[in-house]
Amino acid sequence: MTKYDYAVLIFYFVYMLAISWVFRKFVTNVSDYFRGGGKAVWWMVGGSAFMAAFSAWTFTGAASKAYTDGWPIMVIYVANAVGFILNAVYFAPRFRQTRVITSVEAVRQRFGAVSEQVMMWLQIPLSTLQAAIHLNALGVFFAAIFGLDLTLTLVVTGCVVVVMTLLGGSWAVLAADFIQVLILMPVCAAVTVLAILRLGGWDGFLAGLPASHMNLGEIFTKEFLGLWCAAMLLKQITSTNNLFEAGRYLSVKDSRHARWAGYLGAVLFLVGIFIWFLPPMAAKALNVDLNAMFPTLAGSADEASFIAISQVVMPVGMLGLLVSGIFAATMSGMDSGLNKNAGFFVKNFYQTFINPTAADAKMLKLGRIVTFILGVIVIYISVRMAEIKDLGLFLMMQRVSILVGVPVTVPLLLGLVIRQTPPWSAWSTVLVGFFGSIFVGQLFTPEWGASLFGYAAPVDAASREYWIQGFQFFANVILASTWFIGTKLFWSRCTPEYRAQVSTFFKRMETPVNFDEEEGAANANDDRQQSAVGWLSIAYGVFVCLLAFIPNALVGRLAFLGCGGVVVLIGAILIRQSRRPIVRSS
Repeated sequence: MTKYDYAVLIFYFVYMLAISWVFRKFVTNVSDYFRGGGKAVWWMVGGSAFMAAFSAWTFTGAASKAYTDGWPIMVIYVANAVGFILNAVYFAPRFRQTRVITSVEAVRQRFGAVSEQVMMWLQIPLSTLQAAIHLNALGVFFAAIFGLDLTLTLVVTGCVVVVMTLLGGSWAVLAADFIQVLILMPVCAAVTVLAILRLGGWDGFLAGLPASHMNLGEIFTKEFLGLWCAAMLLKQITSTNNLFEAGRYLSVKDSRHARWAGYLGAVLFLVGIFIWFLPPMAAKALNVDLNAMFPTLAGSADEASFIAISQVVMPVGMLGLLVSGIFAATMSGMDSGLNKNAGFFVKNFYQTFINPTAADAKMLKLGRIVTFILGVIVIYISVRMAEIKDLGLFLMMQRVSILVGVPVTVPLLLGLVIRQTPPWSAWSTVLVGFFGSIFVGQLFTPEWGASLFGYAAPVDAASREYWIQGFQFFANVILASTWFIGTKLFWSRCTPEYRAQVSTFFKRMETPVNFDEEEGAANANDDRQQSAVGWLSIAYGVFVCLLAFIPNALVGRLAFLGCGGVVVLIGAILIRQSRRPIVRSS
């Protein structure tokens, strides 16, 4: 890091505070704080949904997988793109049409109060753990760049994230996410292009890689790789299309905007596949000595492969932009572990059981307090994770999501397409799936799988993990799905009140949102959103363009002008759009 990179980071922190200050007036009640009041336009929601779907883990844990094994990690992100396409085609409009403030409210409408509470108290610790993993990944990133103690880095960066989350609210998160998309994607694209140029072009890139890194044919020859790829495709698709993920689209203005937001997320993920994972593979092709560059990351230096190639090929000052963009990605990812969970607690527990008549201002204050408490917990867990680094960020994320996340997502996805199930079908499916995961993992080992398919022993470490993740996922899905579908046999025993509740839920979910009729045309603030984000984008874009004055080669100066110019252009378009007459939805 140079003095210019530090200057960029300082500007970034000031800029984030400015976003919070600009959007503070957008927050007037609990709905505004937790879901933008259901008024946000599609490009803000799509950009935020995209940013929330990944974090610094993409540039550390996932990058390490690309560095060591090549293309297989891309499968997860292809599946994310497919999941967002399904969002756009079917689920996103219906999520918005549930017309709730938190996604757990939709669970109550579909399955009843017991399932609501069970799912909520499962989701809070699970997403808190995931947020801690995200923070741990961010800590690895910053520790590698600054050469600081990892634990100290986790505490400092975690505190900054908590403060930013408290100040911003959902409006500031939406705006910051969208602007960071405009910065992060061009910067990552610049790293990719510069890295491949350093290798002498595409042919040099391929020549420097181990043959297996780009050999798609290994899906048919590598032990259990095909099983793992199929599992990851289905896993990511289900994880982006279930009632908990309704939260992505509850802030969007109406059904049409929800659909466009889903398509935007899909496009960004398709682009991201190349600009996130070609750079760490380029580090492999260049034979970058990661252990020498990052001696403090002994045993896990491959998690800094993206950082390494960035330091090698980036112009002076651009590393600061990359760091700030990844910070924003993790802040957005941590939102599910902080703001959303605080919303669950306030709306679905406190208001429901403790104080049903609580004033909006009181719930808003309580929401901020709970956000702070959860932030402290996330920091503590991330610090403890640093003490078990031998597991690695990639395996940590994957195993947690398969063991606990899959049993939760199965009923929350099937419950959207299979109607006639009893209220206990959701929480009982989670139990069956969870204990099934434990049983499957203990009984059906990689050695058993190798014997079943006739693979030679011993099974290498990569193949072992392919089996563990792939087999456990499919076994989990099959067990949970069979149980959930089987509960249809008990539909006839459900009370008339519950049947009516389910019917009302699906009728509401299938009725398009007409914002003007339901909220009132005067409550729309499209022009304010466009104007505020537009001017903020221009401010950031001009700053990036000014970085072209840093002493660099011509290609480096052009990289700054290109990245900054994109942000300025989009900001200008938004400002111009804000001054046009608003076309009301029909």
